[in-house]
Amino acid sequence: MGALSETLTQFLIPVAALVGIGFALLQWFLVSRVKVSSHDSSNGYKAKLIEADEQEEGIDNIEVSIKCAEIQHAISVGATSFLYTEYKYLGIFMGVFAVIIFLFLGSVKGFSTKSEPCTYNQGNTCKPALANAAFSTIAFLLGALTSVLSGFLGMKIATYANARTTLEARRGVGKAFIIAFRSGAVMGFLLAANGLLVLYVSINLFKLYYGDDWEGLYESITGYGLGGSSMALFGRVGGGIYTKAADVGADLVGKVEKNIPEDDPRNPAVIADNVGDNVGDIAGMGSDLFGSYAESSCAALFVASISSFGIDHDFTAMSYPLIISSMGIVVCLITTLFATDMFEIKSVSEIEPSLKRQLVISTVLMTAGIAVVSFLALPSEFTLFDFGTEKLVKNWHLFFCVAIGLWAGLVIGYVTEYYTSNAYSPVQDVADSCRTGAATNVIFGLALGYKSVIIPIFAIATSIYVSFRLAAMYGIAMAALGMLSTIATGLAIDAYGPISDNAGGIAEMAGMSHSIRERTDALDAAGNTTAAIGKGFAIGSAALVSLALFGAYVSRAGIKSVDVLAPKVFIGLIVGAMLPYWFSAMTMKSVGSAALKMVEEVRRQFNSIPGLMEGTTKPDYANCVKISTDASLREMIPPGALVMLTPLIAGTLFGVETLAGVLAGSLVSGVQVAISASNTGGAWDNAKKYIEAGASEHAKSLGPKGSDCHKAAVIGDTIGDPLKDTSGPSLNILIKLMAVESLVFAPFFAAHGGLLFKVL
Repeated sequence: MGALSETLTQFLIPVAALVGIGFALLQWFLVSRVKVSSHDSSNGYKAKLIEADEQEEGIDNIEVSIKCAEIQHAISVGATSFLYTEYKYLGIFMGVFAVIIFLFLGSVKGFSTKSEPCTYNQGNTCKPALANAAFSTIAFLLGALTSVLSGFLGMKIATYANARTTLEARRGVGKAFIIAFRSGAVMGFLLAANGLLVLYVSINLFKLYYGDDWEGLYESITGYGLGGSSMALFGRVGGGIYTKAADVGADLVGKVEKNIPEDDPRNPAVIADNVGDNVGDIAGMGSDLFGSYAESSCAALFVASISSFGIDHDFTAMSYPLIISSMGIVVCLITTLFATDMFEIKSVSEIEPSLKRQLVISTVLMTAGIAVVSFLALPSEFTLFDFGTEKLVKNWHLFFCVAIGLWAGLVIGYVTEYYTSNAYSPVQDVADSCRTGAATNVIFGLALGYKSVIIPIFAIATSIYVSFRLAAMYGIAMAALGMLSTIATGLAIDAYGPISDNAGGIAEMAGMSHSIRERTDALDAAGNTTAAIGKGFAIGSAALVSLALFGAYVSRAGIKSVDVLAPKVFIGLIVGAMLPYWFSAMTMKSVGSAALKMVEEVRRQFNSIPGLMEGTTKPDYANCVKISTDASLREMIPPGALVMLTPLIAGTLFGVETLAGVLAGSLVSGVQVAISASNTGGAWDNAKKYIEAGASEHAKSLGPKGSDCHKAAVIGDTIGDPLKDTSGPSLNILIKLMAVESLVFAPFFAAHGGLLFKVL
């Protein structure tokens, strides 16, 4: 037994989650002290703000504040109405899929309610398959609701904070940074704490029925991960299509044809573009990382339940993944204070280092945290399930598994940053290639993306090998959880990007002075890089998570070994490797066709509304918002169906071995495509920003805005948009979701799968 008693474990996990929620609410309160509308001048803080401005800007700022409030309101309304519509569709999907889970899993033993002998814990009786069907369905619905809630809360906070960041930028870049970062932290902590709390409560409630049958208990909990990720897939794809249709449409007509700046209020697609940042980058990202987190926890818990932890009923050791997450919340809380309270940012050049410092501090502190948890929660020696055999493991082995995942995450983060930040040569080379036009820009950008895959893959490979050698499949699940243990900080950094992007848009639309726009641009450029880092984390953790789930699936489906040379498996491999391309083709084409409609609408408004270019009349923003909404809801269904149906069809018709091949193939090719797509897009975006900012002599020689070089860069950026915000980030969900779905349905496939091969 470890040193922690069961009672203490039962107490510490929910306390850590509640501390996380409390901290998030505190940050939210601090953000809310910046007042936006003109009605709140009662508290004196507003008056101070305006006095400070008058010295700085010398203009009447009441009007600017009112204008900011109006724009913020428009963005918030647009984002909320889109999410409500999306969730209506998702509600129907949840209901249908819940029924499918129940019917498939219930039919394993012909819906019998008799207890049956356990699969792993020989000699004992376990609860009937029907119970597993019912509880897996409940867990699926809980995961789906938590995922939707994570995305929705994140979006609410982001739309609440964007105008506040703009207004704080008048007082200096440091003040604006703190508001944007605090708002990101609200989302990060709420998500990490909610995910942990709901999982912890579900386990304890399920226990009331399952009692000593831990095998059945943790098998049904895997539904939680499935629910989380299936919502994330639709959120990511739907939000990604929405945001990029608007972005591409606004850029092509506004910047390239009409020569007006980004986020100019005369551009009809500008509100849709800013709404898109919230529904795609924030709501989608929130659901995505929540899904990764839920699945790696479920994979680890499932493997542990069929090992000595589960068989000896050692609750503290069993809860090791949850205790790691609890420690993560505490560590991230301390880390956040470094950014908001200990170091003040005085100049633009300090923004990016401060965000990167967050990653390093959280990683170093977490390493110490993991060591403490590993020695307190785990027995000094125990056995873990390793494909039919038992592997003897010591507690320090697991410390290394979690730590290597954590540090691999940091390596991936830093490599991503090197390839996508305009402070380093790769992006500067891409910017330089714009001298000879858009074609060379595209060639250089693609090459950069492919090259940026190399080091992350070695990092993932190393962590897989080490953790598997030390602790079999459980080790890999824990490495994935290690990478996600600092999820609160990772998400805070990630959500910071779209918030500052919106803040810049609001500054431009409200007609604020050039100096403020420069500050928000600097915040935004740093945010672009951190968003790329966030995507790197999401993809890296997805690779580890899906491998852990793959291992759990193979154990659950009763496959002794996966033989690549067996024709059944090989056809699965080659088809699985094709899926990421098919999926990317669907999402890219959806963005393209939605953007086409958007371009036509924007052109129509410029041509038919008199006085629009002169700025005397307002464009019809609502029409563009509607185009984006309709397109994304219609277009998210085919890619979603592809991912959700593939495992069901492969498992039912071709059997468990072919499905194992499909999972391995999609994992291997999906990771490469996802990393290269995200980094190519991020590099093109920052190459364009590098030319626009004109911060160095080299950058000045390429720009100003509107030069041929800049136009070539804008074209690269526009091509990169669907790559980095739709296809790339959705691919990591494809990899995880197929694996977790296969795990949930494994009992059915093992019992009734492979119909075609039985006939032939």
